[in-house]
Amino acid sequence: MIKLAVLSDIHGNWPALEAVAADIDAWGPDVVLVNGDVVNDGPSSLACWRYVARRRAADGWRVLRGNHEEYVAEWLDPNVPRQGPAYDLIRVSRWTFDQFDGRVDELAALPERWDYAAPDGSRLVAMHGTLWGNRAGIYPFTTDDDVRERIIPAAVFVTAHTHVPHIRMVDGTRVVNTGSVGIPGDGDGRAAYGRLTWTPATGWDAQITRIAYDRAAAERDYFTSGFIDGVGPEGELSLVQFRMAADVRTRWSAVYRARILRGELSVADSVRLWLARDEFEPYRLAGAAATLKDRFVNL
Repeated sequence: MIKLAVLSDIHGNWPALEAVAADIDAWGPDVVLVNGDVVNDGPSSLACWRYVARRRAADGWRVLRGNHEEYVAEWLDPNVPRQGPAYDLIRVSRWTFDQFDGRVDELAALPERWDYAAPDGSRLVAMHGTLWGNRAGIYPFTTDDDVRERIIPAAVFVTAHTHVPHIRMVDGTRVVNTGSVGIPGDGDGRAAYGRLTWTPATGWDAQITRIAYDRAAAERDYFTSGFIDGVGPEGELSLVQFRMAADVRTRWSAVYRARILRGELSVADSVRLWLARDEFEPYRLAGAAATLKDRFVNL
């Protein structure tokens, strides 16, 4: 049997990465692939990247580039906005860039795709996103017709990005989205990664593995690292998204991004409006949760 472990979308969540890595080591795969988004939108990006880079050097882990590695590496470009509404919308990646002291060349140099051939010649192809780009993923609701346009035909196509794990067959391709280690988007707060196997008798198979970990420690990191204060109003969006294990930021951006860029309202005002919705009441810092920051800082 050949065993491959695929993890992705760590997003600077060190306790989650530590737990998943321990489970992977116990399983003993032949190959480990980190399928992008090790960093950004979370408090411990540097620690997570250093660990992944160390395992790449020592144990041959493969690492692909996700869209968040690109967001952070874009700060090497002097033309990226340093002020105004456009800057306010990308302060999260600037905070991450600063944690690296600007040394993000390794992130920019990561490849976008990894191919693997089983002994029978059947192929596995992995990308953080799809052929449409690493910001174009596959959801459970993505139609088969759209999937056909986005994937490379192979025995297995492994993707990530959407934070929603699922497996399906499209024509002859097993499409595997391994979900997210750090910020799952399916309402299940446990970390997710993929276990893929090949045997001569049965060919390829895949399953999603969920790992419980110390989420209280992960939440404390948002405060003790300086993330909440350092990234501005979007920091609370990131925290609420972590707490809910559901998409918050993408939905907020779809509603408010264009208005912010036109100068109609600030990022801070848009975050307040968005998080005032009833669905976020148990998760936000405002209202009944107003003292959470002090409580976590004092732990």
